[in-house]
Amino acid sequence: MTEIQRPGALYQQVAAAIREAILAGEFAPDSLLPSEAQLMARYGVSRPTVRNAIAALRAEGLIDVRHGKGSFVRADGQPALTIERRVSRTADGRFVMPNGDVWDEAEEPSTYRTRTTKATGRLLELGEEEALFGCDRLLVDSGTGTRAMHRTLIPFEVAEGVPLLAEEPCKRPAAIYWVLTQAGHKLWWSETVRAHMPLPDERTTLQLPDATPILHLARITHGTDDRPLILEELRVGADRAELAYRITADKQPARRART
Repeated sequence: MTEIQRPGALYQQVAAAIREAILAGEFAPDSLLPSEAQLMARYGVSRPTVRNAIAALRAEGLIDVRHGKGSFVRADGQPALTIERRVSRTADGRFVMPNGDVWDEAEEPSTYRTRTTKATGRLLELGEEEALFGCDRLLVDSGTGTRAMHRTLIPFEVAEGVPLLAEEPCKRPAAIYWVLTQAGHKLWWSETVRAHMPLPDERTTLQLPDATPILHLARITHGTDDRPLILEELRVGADRAELAYRITADKQPARRART
C-alpha cells in the first residue's frame, strides 16, 4: 500500500499519486488503470475518494473513462490527421485545396439565412445584425474517423454582386473562390486559430472525449480592395488534428520617392 501524506484534500492527494505514476511510465498510454478496488487497496482510501480522484484526472484530460471497460491512460501519440491550410491554383486558374480529397460529407449540408454577431461582424468588418447566407457542413476523414464542423458565411451585399453565391451558398470553398475570381476579385486570405473547450453540441457532434479542446479556425477571403468577402469557420478536436501552413515572405510596399 502507498501511504498518502500530502497537503490538500485526500482525493487530490490520490490524484497526484496516480498522475505521478502515469508520468513516470508505470501506467503506459492507452493502458487500463487498476480497478477501483485495487486503487482503494493501493492508497488505503475509500471508494468515493478514488472516484473523485479519477474524476479530477478525467477533467485534466489525463485519462478516459470507457463505460463498461474502466479507466484508461489517454494516448499521447501524434494527431491522427495533418490538415494543410494552403490554397493552390491549377494551370487553368482553378483553386485546389490540399485536403480537398480527404473530407467526406457525413450528412447533407444545411443552408440557411442568419445575421452577424459581434464576433462574425468584426471579422467581416460589418455591424451586428447584418444579413448573411450560411452553410454548415459536417465533415469526416474516412481514413482516421476525424470529424470537423465547417461553416461558410456570405454577406448579402457580397452575394448581390455575385449572384451565383446567392443561388448556391453551399458550394465547396474552392468553388466559391473560383466564382469570386470570375466576378473580378483578386483574392488573398487571412486566418486565425484559437483553442477553446467545446460547447455541448460541438463535443457531441465531433465525438470528443472528456476534457478535449477544439481548434477553431477562422479564414477570411479578401477581395481586390482588401474587403472581407466571406468567412469560413472550421472546428476540429485538438487531439485529432494538427495544422500545417506554407509560409512565404510578402513583398514590402515600394517606398514613395520624396519630392
